[in-house]
Amino acid sequence: MRTSRARQGNETANGDGHAGGGRQWARADATRQALLSAAQRVFADRGYADAGIAEIVERSGISVGSLYHHYGGKAGLYVALWEELTAEQEASAAQAVSAARKEGESDPIALFTAGARAYLRVCWERREAARLFLDGEGPSGSSLMRRSRAQHWIAQNTKLLRGPAPGEPAGRAEQVLSLVLTTVIGEAGREIATAESEDEAAEIIDEVCRILIRLAR
Repeated sequence: MRTSRARQGNETANGDGHAGGGRQWARADATRQALLSAAQRVFADRGYADAGIAEIVERSGISVGSLYHHYGGKAGLYVALWEELTAEQEASAAQAVSAARKEGESDPIALFTAGARAYLRVCWERREAARLFLDGEGPSGSSLMRRSRAQHWIAQNTKLLRGPAPGEPAGRAEQVLSLVLTTVIGEAGREIATAESEDEAAEIIDEVCRILIRLAR
């Protein structure tokens, strides 16, 4: 891969593999983060369709060549922002479920609700990023990307809600329940991302979790 070869070359040239390689990776990471931060601001201000590469480059202070090198263009930046947000949401939910299990919780619905609460909390904490994806605007193929992610969440939630069930496939009722609950969480995330205050977001999260428990039982 290009990155590994570049790192190897840097280690050989400067004779200090760990320090030189670390600096190189740190610079690359700083470049990527500067580009993503600038892209997020421009997408928020202009919308995806009207966002321009020139403005992203100007706001980031990074060269256009670096932008294309790391992300391939505007669409790549959008996808990277989406993947960063969804990865954080998924990681937060998984960590909350794991923590609940370690504390002795075994009820599938309680575990599911713990994961949902953590997911929704990220919708507030990362609201600037979450708002970018509320209207469905994006590059070609982004709607397919969203559907694929939704199907992944439904499958994960179905497995969690079943608990330590036998190995047979989930039944239709279980699949539909997971679909309904996942849809509720997704729509709630949209409302939380546009809440006017942290208190309002917290109230929505609490009410959504109460609704999820009633629906799941």
